[in-house]
Amino acid sequence: MSDLAFKKIAVIGSGTMGSAIAGQIANAGHAVLLLDLPAREGQDKSPAEAAIDRLLASDPPALMHKGRAKLIATGDIENDFDQLADCDWIIEAIVERLPLKKSLYQRLDAVIKPDCIVTSNTSTIPIKLLVEDMPSSFRQRFAITHYFNPVRYMRLLELVSGEETSPAIIDKLAAFNDQELGKGVVVCADTPGFLGNRVGVFALQVGLDEAARQGLDIEDADALAGRPLGIPKTGVFGLYDLIGVDLMSDVVDTLEDILPDGDAFFEVGKKGPVRALISTMIAEGFTGEKSGKGGFFRKDEAGGKLAIDLATGQARSAKTDLPLKALRAAELTAEGGEPLEALIAPLDNSEGEAVATRFCRRYLARVLAYAASLIPAVTRSPQDIDDALKLGFNWQRGPFEMMDAIGAARLLPMIEEAGLEIPEALRSGQPFYQPANGALSVRVEGAYQPIKLPENTIRFSMLRRALTPLKTNRAASLWALDGDLRLVEFHSKANALTADSMAIVRAAAQDHGRGILVHNDAQHFSAGVDLNAFRRLIEAQDWGGIDAFLNDFQQAVAALKACPVPVVGAPSGLALGGGFEVLAHCDKLVCHANSVLGLVECGVGLVPGGGGVKEAMARWLEASGGDAEEAAWQAWMQLGYSKTGSSPEMAAKLQYFLPDRDESVMNRDKLIHQGSLAIEALAPGYQAPAPRSLTLPGRAILARMESFMDDGIAKGWFFAHDKTTAMGIASIVVNTEGDAPLVVSEQDMYDRERAAFIRLAQTPQTHARIAALLDDGQALRN
Repeated sequence: MSDLAFKKIAVIGSGTMGSAIAGQIANAGHAVLLLDLPAREGQDKSPAEAAIDRLLASDPPALMHKGRAKLIATGDIENDFDQLADCDWIIEAIVERLPLKKSLYQRLDAVIKPDCIVTSNTSTIPIKLLVEDMPSSFRQRFAITHYFNPVRYMRLLELVSGEETSPAIIDKLAAFNDQELGKGVVVCADTPGFLGNRVGVFALQVGLDEAARQGLDIEDADALAGRPLGIPKTGVFGLYDLIGVDLMSDVVDTLEDILPDGDAFFEVGKKGPVRALISTMIAEGFTGEKSGKGGFFRKDEAGGKLAIDLATGQARSAKTDLPLKALRAAELTAEGGEPLEALIAPLDNSEGEAVATRFCRRYLARVLAYAASLIPAVTRSPQDIDDALKLGFNWQRGPFEMMDAIGAARLLPMIEEAGLEIPEALRSGQPFYQPANGALSVRVEGAYQPIKLPENTIRFSMLRRALTPLKTNRAASLWALDGDLRLVEFHSKANALTADSMAIVRAAAQDHGRGILVHNDAQHFSAGVDLNAFRRLIEAQDWGGIDAFLNDFQQAVAALKACPVPVVGAPSGLALGGGFEVLAHCDKLVCHANSVLGLVECGVGLVPGGGGVKEAMARWLEASGGDAEEAAWQAWMQLGYSKTGSSPEMAAKLQYFLPDRDESVMNRDKLIHQGSLAIEALAPGYQAPAPRSLTLPGRAILARMESFMDDGIAKGWFFAHDKTTAMGIASIVVNTEGDAPLVVSEQDMYDRERAAFIRLAQTPQTHARIAALLDDGQALRN
């Protein structure tokens, strides 16, 4: 056990946050004790026991494997409080009521060890109030560990130190959460709202406020204050619905209770023009998605999408067309340009464009000025605020990175135009970040210093700003890293793979240095190939074009696999379809523990066409000891059902993650470091894998497959086209022409995949499925 590890950890409070914190500790392989109140009369289970059931049933899964639940012991604070006596870290996650927390700390102080660390998950109550009645010895071992929900997936931990908290305690908590629990740790001062919620919730409130004041439809507000800014597509109103309108109302009220007088938040909180509408919505039960009735967005009786008119409070049919600014911002992003350019300047002379421009300029001015105003009173470093928003709210860029992108010459007039005072941190006009000598520095109190990251932590989104790519296009780039390593980065929309993506893969196979790392710092590695491109080819009946694209893809990944140097894939998030096919041709995977791996093409009536079927069959042949029928059946079943593994541990059951070869890491910021170490370990005496032969079973197994599909159709499990798709897979993994097993080459398997793909692409049912998926995505405003 490492020096930073805790021997016994307990969480008190088994609500949403407490149970999820316990779940993440278990995900990291540590035993944890979860305590709550005892079961009430008539209850079959205690609250802590019921919390385990919720973890097991959660979607998305809170646990990386259901077996992790066995690491969570449960109890109650009346009968099991003595079990806390030998704990060395106790996390309090009970309700946000100060008297209850104080009472609990008094009880804890009477039983715990003198070196036990106690932390609170509070998001609102200052440390000085939490421990004002406690002895100094307790205060020295007390901190706030504010996790974000859902704990498994949200990367931020705000670690708050009190006036007497020992620096050694903060260091140990930071190291454990960074290395073991996979968190990006931001150490905060004991100020109201800390950093993430203070700026993130303010940004949401400004979005509500400006949409109402400018008369902007809520669909347009979300489209503009979402993806063009590098903020999740839910934007403002969609995020309110997702979190819960009532919960957000409570958060706003709480922040107003604790923020200092004169804070700009008060202008967009209870005083905001949307507040009365929100109160009415809550009273009528329209509290967001969880209510089943919706919130700002709803459904009519026919399932059509409705949106609230902020002026009248009435629901109307939701718009499906994106505003011009959002479209132009997407084009700029695809071209490698700056999407903010499209937001802050009018694109034409229409009134609608004028309204959208005012909204964007005022929204950005207010949010960015507020963030800048917190320097240095709340934190000295802009990086702290940027990290909090990126790790806790999934922003692609923090507010200070946006300020640099806009530039002081344009930003300062925008702030003045909004009637705001220029914050001191902006008056010098200097950028907050600048590259120097292959590294990135941040301006702190007038001087540039290296960005602050834990040991072995590399965030490529930051590192790339100090590097020049060896080769780049609109979909991907090839970079040189220290040690003469190469990094292939996909960076198209959703990292959808195109011919340009594969051109960079081929370039890496030629200019490979000492090893290749396939990685990017986006939320998702890649959700697959660009279906829009396939749709256009299908509608043009350009079957030769489809064949050429697939062949190009296959030859690119084959070249990657044949490289004379090690190739390591280092994904995070979704790695599906073509994205996984790239990874399947690597020598080794170093996956983030939240990676989702799988081949999902059958969901739209296609088959994997970039070597995915080949790799699935080869892996099942190895797993089955060479039993061709068993391998074909297993590959056929998992590909036909589009099965995915929601963690590397789950993906191992599908042979998508090979535990004897691959590895996973809890913290995605360690992927480049661990991937580089993996290349170094493989490098001595490395030889590219020799081409394989695969044995396909004879056609007798086809009857079993056909029977399975016919039975499923009869029972209503499948549609007729599902059978067509399934038998397309069968045509790849089975010798359909003879009774005897057939030995084929990898190139033969590539050819079989392309042939089956094109046959399916020619069916009207597959075209309809692709069109329905893409059109529904457009209806949901992408």
